[in-house]
Amino acid sequence: MSTPEPAFSTRGAVDLSVLQRPQSPPPGTPGGAPAAGGFVVDVTEESFPQVVQGSTSYPVVVLLWIPTDQANAEIGTLLGRLAEEYAGRFLLARVDAQAYPQVAAAFRVEGVPTVMAVLQGQPLPLFQGGAPEEQVREVLDQVLAAAEQNGVTGRAPGAAGAEAVPQEPEPEPELPPLHQEAYDAIDAGDFEGAIAAYEKALRQDPKDTLASAGLAQVRLLQRTRDADQAAVRQAAADAPADVAAQLAVADLDLLYGNVQDAFERLLDLLPAADAEAKEAVRVRLVEYFETVGVADPRVLKARQKLSLYLY
Repeated sequence: MSTPEPAFSTRGAVDLSVLQRPQSPPPGTPGGAPAAGGFVVDVTEESFPQVVQGSTSYPVVVLLWIPTDQANAEIGTLLGRLAEEYAGRFLLARVDAQAYPQVAAAFRVEGVPTVMAVLQGQPLPLFQGGAPEEQVREVLDQVLAAAEQNGVTGRAPGAAGAEAVPQEPEPEPELPPLHQEAYDAIDAGDFEGAIAAYEKALRQDPKDTLASAGLAQVRLLQRTRDADQAAVRQAAADAPADVAAQLAVADLDLLYGNVQDAFERLLDLLPAADAEAKEAVRVRLVEYFETVGVADPRVLKARQKLSLYLY
C-alpha cells in the first residue's frame, strides 16, 4: 500500500506576538519545559518528513510553540509528562515556530501554542492555547481511538532527542469474540449477521466505541449494497426536499469518501423538516459521526451545527 501524501501547505505565517509575553527558561533548564527525550522529539526542517512518515505507524501529536514563552512552556510540560505516561502510544513532536517558521506554517496555524495530531500523514487540529489536564487527556484519548479505527496501532520508539524513525506496527491484538464474529460475517457478505454481533457486543458493553463504529459502518454497507448510484442521485436531484431520497444519496456520498457533502446534504434538510424528518436525519448523522470518527474535525463542526438546528 502506498504511503499517503502529507496534506500540508507552507503558505501562511505564524503570529509571533507571543514573544512579548512573560518568558520562561529554555527547555531542559530549571523552571523551563523538559528537554526532548523519551517519547518527545524536537522537530527540525530535516526531521519533519520522518516525523510525518512515522504517523503511518503510530499517532503523532504536534506542539507548535515558542519554548521560552511561559504559557507555551506550561502546555509543553503537561504534554511531555503525558507522552511519557502514555509510554509510546503517541509521539510528541515539538516545533519551535520561531526557529522553524516554514515547518510551523505547514500546519496553517495562526498562533502558538497550537496542538495538532498527524495520522497517516494527515493533520487534524486539536486545540489552541492552554487547556486543563483533564481536557487534554480526553482529546488524546479521542486521537488514539481515531488512530485505532484507522489501523494506526504501532508504538512510537523512544528517542534520545533528534528524530523519530518509523517502526514496524505491532501485531494486531486478538479481537474480542463478538468483534471477530462480526468481521467473519462481513467477509462472508453476511451484513445481517455482522449487525447482530455488534448489537450483542453493545448490549454487553454500551461504551464499546469500536462496536458502535463497526455497527454504523456495516449498516451503511447494508443500505448501499444494491443501490443503483445513477438512479439514487437522479431521485435526489428530482426531489431535493424528499428526506428519504436525500438520506439515500448521502449514504453514497459517505461511502465514496465525500464526507463533507454527506454532512451538508443532511444538515441542509433540518431547517424546513418536521419533527419526524428531523429525527430521521439526526439518527443518520449520528451513525455517520461514528463511521468517520469522533476526533475528525469535520465531525466536530457538523455536530455543532446539528445541535443548533435541533435545540
